[in-house]
Amino acid sequence: MDFKILNFVIFCVGSVADALKMSAKEVYIRMSDGGIISDYIVPCYDVFHTFSREYIIEDLVDLMNKKGVLKAA
Repeated sequence: MDFKILNFVIFCVGSVADALKMSAKEVYIRMSDGGIISDYIVPCYDVFHTFSREYIIEDLVDLMNKKGVLKAA
């Protein structure tokens, strides 16, 4: 994985963790289990990284809810 993409994944996980008041580790595990990192963030990086932090957080939280990885939160 390219360093820019890895850095962006870390940004996404950390931002969502802050917004949900969860640990970054827990968010990473949930996103990984839902395929959000490998199937959504990484392949869409070229477009996704141009959006605002708020939009990215809202989009990722919505996707996590749709995939059911936040139900236990």
